[in-house]
Amino acid sequence: MAPSTGNAAEFSRRALLKISESTILTTVDGLDLRGHAKISAVVGIPLRNLQQRHDIETFAATAPIAAVTALLELLAMAPLEKVIAALGEHADTPNFEQLSAAIDDVRRDGSSVDDVVGVLAFAIAQEFPAAPHCRRLFDERDDLALPELPDVVVTPSVFAPRETDPEIKEQRRRRREEEKKRKRGPTSPRPPRPAKAKSAPKTRATPQGSLKVNDESTERRRPMILTPAELERFDPEHALVGVVVMVEVPFDATDPAAPELKSKERPALVVAASANALLVRPIYSSAAPTREVLQAWRRLGLDHVSYVDDLRVSLRVATESLERVGRLSDQEWNAQL
Repeated sequence: MAPSTGNAAEFSRRALLKISESTILTTVDGLDLRGHAKISAVVGIPLRNLQQRHDIETFAATAPIAAVTALLELLAMAPLEKVIAALGEHADTPNFEQLSAAIDDVRRDGSSVDDVVGVLAFAIAQEFPAAPHCRRLFDERDDLALPELPDVVVTPSVFAPRETDPEIKEQRRRRREEEKKRKRGPTSPRPPRPAKAKSAPKTRATPQGSLKVNDESTERRRPMILTPAELERFDPEHALVGVVVMVEVPFDATDPAAPELKSKERPALVVAASANALLVRPIYSSAAPTREVLQAWRRLGLDHVSYVDDLRVSLRVATESLERVGRLSDQEWNAQL
């Protein structure tokens, strides 16, 4: 039996390989993904590709973790209700024995291995209080053993992290300017017009030392698409949304080189919050298939190129005492969605 080690994202991907092909394709083929406004491209496009190609292995190994988690949620919602009912008064924080007994109960009542795998993997992905017990069930039960992820070559896509060299950006800017001039066509020289005194531009009074806001920008901040489970726990309109903060982010697995370390302080982008908890996307110094460049890293004062992970992590913290690095502008926020 392959040990069920790894982070939450890896559990989610391996769970899709464990769930039967018929269960997954029945769910996916029943989705309406025709440009639905409430489904972000990072979720909708991979799911549409899965509808068309029915290649579960490639989807599980290479799709953005947001799309993988969304599919897991669809698979887990109905059986999760049965597990919650079986747990009864212990549903919020069950211990291992209580969760194990509830799983046995729903299996006797007709739930399949697919149902159980979907529920346990989704609980791990969402960092439910019972997540450690879910990991243990995967480890100890042969019928729940998860397969290893295949070695799949990932081709570059719009979801891969990318960083554009400043020189290339400047070349593109010059080409755009030249294209604009070409479209305007040649113009005959005109006699210079007499200079006309211009009145000083009207500016809004701001407190001394504050930053002026560019009133010409019309871009609006797009909302973060949350799962129903996340919406029950967090407010996507909280005042901290869009702020980069310093927080202790727990490790998903034990580091054999330093088993005593359980977490690390790192910057994280707040995507939703509540009175005593945050939903964040951790920020790392190294690239990975599930990460994209934090475009505002230099402006925020970070000392190296940084990458925002697709994986969302819930943290219990005292929000009033957070160390704030800075807030993303509406344009920067939209670019990270």
